Amino acid sequence: MTESASPHISTPRITVLGVQPGDPPFRMVEIDGEVVGEATSMTDLLLAAAARGITVHDLDDPGVIRWVGGGKFSWRLH
Repeated sequence: MTESASPHISTPRITVLGVQPGDPPFRMVEIDGEVVGEATSMTDLLLAAAARGITVHDLDDPGVIRWVGGGKFSWRLH
């Protein structure tokens, strides 16, 4: 067996932070460790990723996107 005994944990290129108060509420988006802006919806997130050459095929893939403070359907304050 040539594999390592510990699993490889990759850092996703996209991190979506928790919902922030605003009108409308928003989530900060980081790509490759750099804050790239605010997103008020999944569409905003996908557009920001596409602008940086990233095509997202699966919003639930933890190897691509890390959701902090709520998942892909959390865009409003509770």
